Amino acid sequence: MRVAVVTTHPIQYQVPWLQKLAARDGIDLQVFFAMLPDKAEQGREFGVAFEWDLPLLEGYRYTVLENRSPSPSTTSFNGCDTPQIYQELRRGRFDAVIVNGWVVRTCLQALLACRRLGIPCIVRGEANGLRPRAFWKRGLHRILLGQYAAFLTIGSNNRRYYQDRGIDARRMFATPYCVDNDRFGKAADDWRARIGRAALCERFGLVADKPTFLFSGKFVDKKRPGDIVDAVRTLADADPPGFQILMVGEGPLGQALREKAKGLPIHFSGFLNQSEITAAYAVADCLVLPSDSGETWGLVVNEAMACGLPALVSNQVGCAVDVIEAGRTGDCFPCGDVGELARLMAFYARKPETLREMGREARRRIDSGYNFGNVVAGVLAALESVRKRSD
Repeated sequence: MRVAVVTTHPIQYQVPWLQKLAARDGIDLQVFFAMLPDKAEQGREFGVAFEWDLPLLEGYRYTVLENRSPSPSTTSFNGCDTPQIYQELRRGRFDAVIVNGWVVRTCLQALLACRRLGIPCIVRGEANGLRPRAFWKRGLHRILLGQYAAFLTIGSNNRRYYQDRGIDARRMFATPYCVDNDRFGKAADDWRARIGRAALCERFGLVADKPTFLFSGKFVDKKRPGDIVDAVRTLADADPPGFQILMVGEGPLGQALREKAKGLPIHFSGFLNQSEITAAYAVADCLVLPSDSGETWGLVVNEAMACGLPALVSNQVGCAVDVIEAGRTGDCFPCGDVGELARLMAFYARKPETLREMGREARRRIDSGYNFGNVVAGVLAALESVRKRSD
């Protein structure tokens, strides 16, 4: 089969399954990117210009489309405008096209091109139904979803979102959201074995004998990093908390967070690239992700679990229903409930062996169920389904 994948730009969480799909016998893969972001665009929401320090353009064929947007961006709908995709899909005579949701104009241009050319269009998006939507948007989404030939589901909420909008279960194929578990897990193990906890704590300014909760991500509103600071403050007002926080990342809330955290056992590392982030996972005991419903999945949870950490996440984080089992792989709290978050951190800080056992279980769960082998299997099943229907 000649297969095209259309997406905004090279994404570190997508590249491994693109490489594995390209290596499969019987699959001729071509990837189309709307743009290759420069360092400034890549780091827009972090507030730090950077490029990922791992290869993202190897192991598959790709074409960078002409982006006609006056303000090229991967984070806004109008930032990717590539009408050229029609000519590319017509010229390529593809048997199927996979698009990365409908987050930018390019994705809808690819869908429209597929409809005009009679090519089955398969979508893999993040929508999960947790965010309240106006009735007219729900109606538009139902019409839009009717245009796709098959759906690659990333988890339970995503699948339920499609079901609630009338999509037949036979058109849905599981492609669980995941990260490169081996790369993250081995790197964290290497930090622990080669450097050791004491040296890692010194690197990040941490106290070696205190449990460490980790936040890793952009300092933006939807991730609610301030809830962690507020939770620690509520405990510190009564008694010094018996744990510490490592905040990894940057973003527009960074300066305010640092001011707010003064006098608390909260340490800021700044932005860490892919080769460095595993050091933070290696030194931490548990991840905390307080995000609202804008966190459609939360792949940082996969990263942490692959490194052997449990996670405390809000009930609005998309992956919570799939990977969080209270007391076994982490725990869950109502979004915005600072008191409950404080209680959970204080509770688990007193149970270091429980944290370690939950971390081991989290790693087992993520390794077995959320990996790129399962993604490729789901993609192949979807491709075979649309091929049979077109025959």
